[in-house]
Amino acid sequence: MQISFIFGLAIYGIIWFLTLFMVLPWGVVSQQEHGEVQPGSSESAPARPRIWLKLMITTGLSIVFFLLVYWLLTTGALANINVPFFPEIPARN
Repeated sequence: MQISFIFGLAIYGIIWFLTLFMVLPWGVVSQQEHGEVQPGSSESAPARPRIWLKLMITTGLSIVFFLLVYWLLTTGALANINVPFFPEIPARN
């Protein structure tokens, strides 16, 4: 099975955003837990969000996840799975 550039880009975008939502809570410490609440902000706001680090981790992980999905879609590896309620997937020639 061939994957077009636009289809691959759409899959990567979905994987990237899902990975971002998984990575965002990592290492979050609230201002109240940190001991310094900035005036005018909520006590539950993150003390150091480190968003650039999280964006880089998200990009790296999403590349790995995309390569796994790409491999599954292009090699026909899903055709060998025998699950009773799945539709028949033709094997790759």
